[in-house]
Amino acid sequence: MFNLNKVKGILFDYGGTIDSNGMHWAEVIWMAYEALKVPVSKDIFRDAYIHGERTLGKNPIVKPHHTFLDMLRLKSDLQIRWLEDNGHLPPKRNTMELPNLLADWCYGYAREAIDNARPILEQLAERYPLVLVSNFYGNIESVLKDFGLDHLFGSIVESAVVGIRKPNPEIFQLGVDRLGFPADEIVVVGDSYDKDIIPATQIGCQTIWLKNIGWSAYKGDETADIILSDFTEIKQVFAL
Repeated sequence: MFNLNKVKGILFDYGGTIDSNGMHWAEVIWMAYEALKVPVSKDIFRDAYIHGERTLGKNPIVKPHHTFLDMLRLKSDLQIRWLEDNGHLPPKRNTMELPNLLADWCYGYAREAIDNARPILEQLAERYPLVLVSNFYGNIESVLKDFGLDHLFGSIVESAVVGIRKPNPEIFQLGVDRLGFPADEIVVVGDSYDKDIIPATQIGCQTIWLKNIGWSAYKGDETADIILSDFTEIKQVFAL
């Protein structure tokens, strides 16, 4: 049960929480495909998305200096190349412009979401120490700086740096240790039930689930101390 009076620190997820209002990034990118009328089915797109994520996970393609736009262009390029190589895009779509167009669309989506989230984070940072706990590629500091969020987090626990990935609860324990409070005095805010809420609950943290469209359909029995449908609802939770 959520107890605001006990909260002394907050652990935030980044991707999918702060930068897309709870929407899984595969869904955001798919919206870009639809907006740009890329002639592939959603199932085929998801295969391309998985290929891109696995490639980035296995190879040090993303560098520490890369911004989010840089990263989106890398992701889009991997996806489009896979689609072309596997015969899912007709020759007329074989263009160097498409990955950049997709990346630009997604970057605009992220910037709007972050512009809405930033003032709330700033208010929270005045009251509580904030720590970021994220599965990311080693460039999260460059991403935060680009979006004007780098001053808000006292510490960052990034999977590529610490060598632990969600849903391993140990990555959240690192965040708890950096805040220096008992787990039940810390609330974790995240968009992924499996990767954020379950492991945070396992180590005793309070949880706020920003529930939107995920990678998979929900079973219906998922729960958290608080469930939100929009990032701005955090203002009501913390009486901002």
